[in-house]
Amino acid sequence: MIRTNHAVLHAFDFETGSAYLSEDELPFVDDKQVKSYVQRHLRRISSSAESRHGEFVEGSLFAEQLSQYLANENTFLGLSVQVAQWFWEELRRADSVEQCDLLVAEFEDTGEMKVDGKTDDAGIDAAFEASGKRWFAVLVLPRKLSFAHEVGGSFNGIYRHDGMLPSPTQKVVSYLLVNEETLEIDFSDKPRLIAGREVNVIPDEFLKCTAKASSKDVFAAVAEIVDEVAEEAGLTPALEVSRAKAALAHAAERDEVVSPVEVGREVFAEREDLRERFEQEVREQRLPDEVPVKRGVANRMAKSHRIRTDTGIEITFPSDLVDRPGYIDFTREEDGRLTITISNVARIDNR
Repeated sequence: MIRTNHAVLHAFDFETGSAYLSEDELPFVDDKQVKSYVQRHLRRISSSAESRHGEFVEGSLFAEQLSQYLANENTFLGLSVQVAQWFWEELRRADSVEQCDLLVAEFEDTGEMKVDGKTDDAGIDAAFEASGKRWFAVLVLPRKLSFAHEVGGSFNGIYRHDGMLPSPTQKVVSYLLVNEETLEIDFSDKPRLIAGREVNVIPDEFLKCTAKASSKDVFAAVAEIVDEVAEEAGLTPALEVSRAKAALAHAAERDEVVSPVEVGREVFAEREDLRERFEQEVREQRLPDEVPVKRGVANRMAKSHRIRTDTGIEITFPSDLVDRPGYIDFTREEDGRLTITISNVARIDNR
């Protein structure tokens, strides 16, 4: 669960050249809707499989500023203003300026937490005593153009409004999260043209950090390698890829860390030659030795496997069923064609 300790919104207006830096934090106590909006965005980015991972390199100004804040040499609001001033100056230099605001927050993530079997915010806030992982977050919230009615006078009119923030369900592309204990970084960004040069502002200019692959990228690469190795060996790729997904989910459930090499060893446990071939591909693609991944994220990505036959039939099934005989079986016939048998079915629902 997410508990937000501090949050502030700084507003940018690149058309007029004005930055409206907030002097106070957002009023969570008095406005539950604001609290819900912020926490839903924080929950979304903290559980995103698309976040890339990194570590600060020497010479990072933000790393120094964050360390001063963590040593109580600055306030949250003071640090947020420093961050906002940097983003204001950098983003206004873009060749194509995007209207946006900046949300800066500090929060704790305790994972899943229930009170009397429920997950309502009121009960959890009241019972929240455990200290979870503390994160410092910065989100670039793009504003979108919208139109609304205007009533009054002899007719109802239409006026343009460009101050609409993204909805709580909308994906935010540019953000960063820093673990305040380990200083490990999760981030996402998009390239921007600045003075004719393509720049990833968050990792390259603001954070100055290394950039490792995201959980989603690693999962996709592992599945692709398993598919390729299985195809070369005359195995059934759909079967082996679903095994790989189950292994990925189990590893994340156990350790919240996934090792591509260990996944290959589990999938091809009975074939040393295929294990070696898999590990060779992992090395050639320079996949990380380990990738951090939350349990819920892994479950979303790997809990099911979807296949489509050349006859147009699509089947989605739980990944771990492939190692449970009598549920879904793949049989290769003498002519090379596959027969898929689904058994132990008590009911079929139309979808």
